[in-house]
Amino acid sequence: MSRIDSSKRSLLLAGTALALGSAAYAAGTAKPRVIKVVAKKFEFVPAEIRVKQGEAVRLQFTAPEVPMGVNLADFNQRVDVVPGKTAVIEFAPDKVGSFTFLCDVFCGSGHEDMSGTLIVT
Repeated sequence: MSRIDSSKRSLLLAGTALALGSAAYAAGTAKPRVIKVVAKKFEFVPAEIRVKQGEAVRLQFTAPEVPMGVNLADFNQRVDVVPGKTAVIEFAPDKVGSFTFLCDVFCGSGHEDMSGTLIVT
């Protein structure tokens, strides 16, 4: 093997490693899709959220009236939502289907029916 072949091989390997490293970095630092959700008596707006499996999402919850809680049990996610503050659930759904999220902090009569749906395709 000549010295030129060895140099070309080293450059090719270095370029490949750089490209793979850049792709991995870009995938790991992709910004999540932000979805704003209002938790108000006695509904979530929007009540239906559609995302893709593996998509990084940031659900930002606000509650204009009273304290609420959001529980997305199928993904082991839960957060308290306090009026005047934004509460965040950030994750990448790892399974496909239709999943219920609900208010788990009593917010008045009608609380029992306060739920939404996360649809993952």
